[in-house]
Amino acid sequence: MNNIFDKSDYVKRFVEKDAEGEGDPVYSPMDPPDAYKPPGISPVPYEELHPVLKSFTDEHKNTLEQLEVFENTLQEIRKEGITKERNTKLGEFFQFLDDKIVLHNLKEERILFPLLHDCLLENGEHSTGEISETAVDMLENDHIKMMQLVTLTFSLMGVSSRLTDSISRAVLVDMAVEQGNSLVELLRLHIFREENVAFPLAQKYLSADDFNLMLNKMNKYFSIQL
Repeated sequence: MNNIFDKSDYVKRFVEKDAEGEGDPVYSPMDPPDAYKPPGISPVPYEELHPVLKSFTDEHKNTLEQLEVFENTLQEIRKEGITKERNTKLGEFFQFLDDKIVLHNLKEERILFPLLHDCLLENGEHSTGEISETAVDMLENDHIKMMQLVTLTFSLMGVSSRLTDSISRAVLVDMAVEQGNSLVELLRLHIFREENVAFPLAQKYLSADDFNLMLNKMNKYFSIQL
């Protein structure tokens, strides 16, 4: 028990970085790496991306614009409550999500992700665990989490509108706003991961034949010509 009062910082001691600054960085649980600063990968300028990747990036820009409107609406609701106008804005975002984001995710899952996942495995760009995982696994998990948050946010907002007790309604609205904010942050991080991790890896490893195959599939399954 005397160890509790020892001046040694055990967390710091076991994760302390090399004093000379040499070797790979070691991160502390108290100071994890920034999710928006992935190590070892440089983004590819938009002009150098293959048209398939450019099309996904263009859709991201539209999503980010809609996210900003959605986030501002959530902030207004938290401060001043729901109005008819704000409810309409929420409906417009959920409609955009249903029409555009779901389709965007489906295109990635059917066209880009399978080829990229196999290519990353072949080139050693994967985890070292018992089951090898790539960046694609992380992105697919994001898609699942995204839809879970969408469902929860939409459901909480819908239930709150049917409550007559003002306190209960306010509690549910606050919970809905929290889940909505989590959705905003997840979507932004997801887009960042795709544009700064997945797309550069795709540009690096996928061949011209791979991209031609994706172009054909986009035309076949989604009637999209690039």
